[in-house]
Amino acid sequence: MLGIGTLAKKVFGTPNDRKIKATRPLVAKINALEETFGKLSDEGLIEKTEELRQRALGGESLDILLPEAFANVREGARRALGLRAFDTQLMGGIFLHQGNISEMKTGEGKTLVATFPAYLNALSGKGVHVVTVNEYLAKRDAEWMGKVFAALGMTTGVIWAGQPDDEKMAAYQSDITYATNNELGFDYLRDNMKPSLDQVFQKQHNFAIVDEVDSILIDEARTPLIISGPAEDRSELYVAIDKMIPFLAEEHYEIDEKTRSVTFTEDGNDFLEQKLLEQGLLQEGASLYDPESTTVVHHVNQALRAHKLFQRDKDYIVRDGEVMLIDEFTGRMMAGRRLSDGLHQAIEAKEEVNIQPENTTLASVTFQNYFRLYNTLSGMTGTALTEAEEFAEIYGLGVVEVPTNRPIARVDEDDKVYRTAAEKYQAMVKATQIAHDKGQPVLLGTTSIEKSELLSQLLQQAGIKHNVLNARHHEQEAQIVADAGRLGAVTIATNMAGRGTDIKLGGNVEFKVMEAIAADPEADHGELRARIEAEHAKDEEAVKKAGGLYVMASERHESRRIDNQLRGRSGRQGDPGRTSFYLSLEDDLMRIFGSERLDKILSSLGMKEGEAIIHPWVNKSLERAQAKVEGRNFDMRKQVLKFDDVMNDQRKVIFGQRREIMAAVEIEEIVADMRHEVIDELIDTYMPPKTYADQWDTEGLQAAVLEKLSIEAPVAEWAAEEGVDDEQISERLVAASDQMMAEKTEAFGVENMRNIEKQVLLQTIDEKWREHLLTLEHLRSVVGFRGYAQRDPLNEYKNESFQLFEGLLESLREAVTQQLSRVRPMTDEEQQQMLMEMAARQAAMQQAAQQSMEPVGNPEEAADGFVEDDPSTWGNPSRNDKCPCGSGKKFKHCHGRLA
Repeated sequence: MLGIGTLAKKVFGTPNDRKIKATRPLVAKINALEETFGKLSDEGLIEKTEELRQRALGGESLDILLPEAFANVREGARRALGLRAFDTQLMGGIFLHQGNISEMKTGEGKTLVATFPAYLNALSGKGVHVVTVNEYLAKRDAEWMGKVFAALGMTTGVIWAGQPDDEKMAAYQSDITYATNNELGFDYLRDNMKPSLDQVFQKQHNFAIVDEVDSILIDEARTPLIISGPAEDRSELYVAIDKMIPFLAEEHYEIDEKTRSVTFTEDGNDFLEQKLLEQGLLQEGASLYDPESTTVVHHVNQALRAHKLFQRDKDYIVRDGEVMLIDEFTGRMMAGRRLSDGLHQAIEAKEEVNIQPENTTLASVTFQNYFRLYNTLSGMTGTALTEAEEFAEIYGLGVVEVPTNRPIARVDEDDKVYRTAAEKYQAMVKATQIAHDKGQPVLLGTTSIEKSELLSQLLQQAGIKHNVLNARHHEQEAQIVADAGRLGAVTIATNMAGRGTDIKLGGNVEFKVMEAIAADPEADHGELRARIEAEHAKDEEAVKKAGGLYVMASERHESRRIDNQLRGRSGRQGDPGRTSFYLSLEDDLMRIFGSERLDKILSSLGMKEGEAIIHPWVNKSLERAQAKVEGRNFDMRKQVLKFDDVMNDQRKVIFGQRREIMAAVEIEEIVADMRHEVIDELIDTYMPPKTYADQWDTEGLQAAVLEKLSIEAPVAEWAAEEGVDDEQISERLVAASDQMMAEKTEAFGVENMRNIEKQVLLQTIDEKWREHLLTLEHLRSVVGFRGYAQRDPLNEYKNESFQLFEGLLESLREAVTQQLSRVRPMTDEEQQQMLMEMAARQAAMQQAAQQSMEPVGNPEEAADGFVEDDPSTWGNPSRNDKCPCGSGKKFKHCHGRLA
């Protein structure tokens, strides 16, 4: 018997079905225009863009322009790339324009889909940002889709780390700008540290399309973007504390793998205290519980986390003497990203590499709060439905499942569960051998570098030739993925999320053509392509007969979405395919989330070694476990965001004020209001309301006026006059201060005085905001303990941070007033010195703001025989040697830089 919900869906259809149905009339309109637009000349397409742009600027709704705009893009893409968009791609583009997430399976052409809403929204002249997960994809997509936009008369830009300012400014001023999420976030923070408005890159946040939206808005959004400057070097402390960790016994600490946390037991605290006293890290008679011991205790905790929770070749790798973090979702190295709170330094001490100094926060923002700045946000991915609740709650984004252009022919098998990991791996090797023998390409998915290398050893022992793709070999990523669909290919990959290169059956034609041209540059390119395409067609047919791509996963991930991404690599565009998950009771997910009961069942069934349990119930129970983990992770992200929302309100106020000051020509009134408020506060402090004259502290007020305003006012004499009240004294002080500032303006000249006021105001805001961020960090680290007193930590944080923000504004008024009151005209020499110092200070701030910028050495002459475009003339420098081109940079940051 059908349930009520199922019955209703049969009659009314699902909400997703209704959304798809609603787009069909629009798709029909676009299709009806296809013939008309096909008759336009190349110039006619560009003229159509100009016509649509004028109509948009004239106030016509983009929704009304959509059919014509989409028809123009379809024709432009057909001419520029030879690609005609399917109806399902048009649907995906419509949902993006409406501010939704289009869930489209791998191989459905999401890169082309983005061009439709990007073009339509760029007609408004407010700019469009297309966001990708890495620089390789940003550059590739900008170059590839830039041909479409160029055919339509629109400009395309691309943003990358370390880009020269003039190039970056031009890229942001393009109609459509491709960039990574990291660089967009960092540029936003840098913009709010700039001294003038003409240096700001991001003028507005209009419309953004986020590719691999689940990876960026959920996985990457767990850690905020932080621009930092160097703090005090404590490397010796890290090394000293690291040496104590190996002495700890199991009874000294407790590990909770579910929450990835580690804490010391009472025995552990006693043991530590003794060790720290012996090492001289705690003073004689001091205890771990003393307030003075907070810093040492914090470092000990971070050292314990580094040793017990962070594994080499899983969470990070050591490369060229640096600890490089690995993204657990994509398996890529995260260059320039460091763990905060001294945790990265603790890992560096553990690995005995050079310990880089800790940093102090100059500015920070979470991805959630950055992307919520956009008027319209949209996204694309192959897997978003499992996280639909989070997208709706955090970003206000709906998820629409767009149907595939051709029906999915892939077979998804039930999970196979083995007792031990060894049995599981042996079964995988056996299944790989069977598929390999018949020419079926195999993709083996693993969750860590360590496991991918273990599987690689087993395949070597079995004599199966294969490729390995993980953070160690990411340079060959696109090539390895392109080859993964070749006849008989076997590929091991760590986390296949968001690779951006399709696995095409029979291999990738473009890569084969490039290889052939590189091998024989003199050959006729046309003939070469024709021959390779003919060979490819045969290979593709052979692979299809062998069953298509066989995706084999060695473990279930904590998130169903990552599993689905791996599955989605097979069966693209209606191709045949097969997927299997090989699991064991020793896997992290099974071990942490209760495999004891399952182990007993398997034992009672009398399972022999090498046998697996295969049943849909097992799949269901695993999916339930994954859903629980996803729910818990969502709650954790929500909690982090609630705290950041408090700071975000303050960030918006400060950054907004900063922009207004930079945009303002005259800020005399702002400065005067600040000065007058300082006078009001001084009067309230030393001459409190509703008090008699003999209760006033006139001497204290006179001293404070001299200190804060640099005015020698005879306050005591004024107060002695008969009939004088506090308001009259306030008016006299205001008049005296205004007179003093008028004299300064006359001495400096009006324009110079306005510039001085603006610079002092901006520099003081930056300084006070940095101090405030540090205070909020400290407050955040201790506010959790308020829970023990039955008080809500979030409410406590809100109240105290608001009080701190009020204090920031008050101290800002005082500091600006005090600095301006002490300004005096200088000699020419003094002025020159001051300008040089200001320029140096600003340059230092900008340098700190450039996250992972290239270190530049002193330029030298290029090495003998060095030819820019011929790597064979470069010699064989190591990654840390100076580049042979003579730039003075390290090779790894110059010609040896990885794309």
